[in-house]
Amino acid sequence: QVQLVESGGRWVQAGGSLTLSCAASGRTFSSYAMGWFRQAPGKEREFVATINWSGGSTDYADSVKGRFTITRDNAKNTLYLQMNTLKPEDTAVYYCAVRDGLGPRRHAYEYDYWGQGTQVTVSS
Repeated sequence: QVQLVESGGRWVQAGGSLTLSCAASGRTFSSYAMGWFRQAPGKEREFVATINWSGGSTDYADSVKGRFTITRDNAKNTLYLQMNTLKPEDTAVYYCAVRDGLGPRRHAYEYDYWGQGTQVTVSS
């Protein structure tokens, strides 16, 4: 079992920056890949970014590539999402997730554990 707690979501103006954190517990942090997903009102949950067990391999949705950066600190058992140049369309609940495997993946069904989410609201 893995427990995940996201934090850092808040209201921000368009063009601003925000860093989300996801604290993990319950298993060796470096033994699994992780990802960030988001869900806007009335929309399906969508992939944002993913990172492999070591942090050496990442992948991003086209909509955030060049603006968002996913990183992890295995010593602190924490996953991060640095979000720059935020847009109103980035408004959503952001979820971190753990995949019971080492490599990064884009699909939500490939993830085994999920946090409760943190709200990000970007105002124009």
